[in-house]
Amino acid sequence: MKAILQNEYGGPEVLKYQDTKIPKVKEGEVLVQVHAIGLNPPDWYLREGYRNLPPEWQPQVPFPIILGTDISGTITEVHESVKDFKIGDEVYAMVRFPSYGDSRAYAEYVSIPVADIAIKPILISHIEAAAAPMSLLTAWQFLIELGHQVQNPLQPLMHEPVPLKGKKVLINGAAGGVGHFAVQLARWQGAHVISVASGKHEKFLHVLGSDEFIDYTKMLPEDVVKDVDLVIDAVGGVKSARFLSVIKPGGALFPIFPLGFSSRDEANQLGVTVSATQVRSSGSQLTELAALLNDGTIKVAIDSTFSLADAALAHRRAEQGHIQGKIVLTVR
Repeated sequence: MKAILQNEYGGPEVLKYQDTKIPKVKEGEVLVQVHAIGLNPPDWYLREGYRNLPPEWQPQVPFPIILGTDISGTITEVHESVKDFKIGDEVYAMVRFPSYGDSRAYAEYVSIPVADIAIKPILISHIEAAAAPMSLLTAWQFLIELGHQVQNPLQPLMHEPVPLKGKKVLINGAAGGVGHFAVQLARWQGAHVISVASGKHEKFLHVLGSDEFIDYTKMLPEDVVKDVDLVIDAVGGVKSARFLSVIKPGGALFPIFPLGFSSRDEANQLGVTVSATQVRSSGSQLTELAALLNDGTIKVAIDSTFSLADAALAHRRAEQGHIQGKIVLTVR
């Protein structure tokens, strides 16, 4: 099969379109012929060697590696131990996340544990289905249902979603992969949604359900918003602390990327809960979400598509930023 192989850490140029062996199906797995692949930030984090992580957290991976987690495709082989899926089923999945070095997504075929897969929503395309898993599961596990018992090492307590009905929710980075799903889930749950993005995304976010919009190139949200119940910072990092001033006592801040946040003492003094989790693969949650994707409750926005052979170009598009929705690779 053809796949994107990587033999060293570096920029997009290290991604090579090459021949490799089709993975063998093990117990509890199926083999999927891939039709589309969704890109996510962990793809370029791993491509670069997770250089932003502390050295002791940086994974040791066996080169060559194949990046990626999110796929949509058709089952072509089923291990004899698998009973709930069959050859010909169209499925989507976030494959083995978090893990490193196993069979992954930037390829024409991928072997996948059945615990990670779900039947693809029949009313959306493979491109849309491949764009959903990681970003949508991230928004779901932060906001609706955690679905696992793995502790975030950066905080003392397990992450817990908060009730959203009737609450005022601000979403920073609202037009991106996680952000545009968070907008829709918060609105679905009955929240008043304030979206923060650049001006070109205003109409897009209102269509998805935003009640208010802030163009961060013209004004800072912390200067114009007060008494918010929840801030979802889909950008995250060291600048998340700026949102503490807009949250009412008893409210919460969910930084999707929590590394670098160092203001927990200030948050405690203000009575604000700061909490994050790491998304985990879940075929059962993708099955639940398929219903919302099928009936249009959740829509998938596609920023751009590239062929599998052009994965390096897709990563360069990601580096440009200002993404509206998701970037997807297509496989013939």
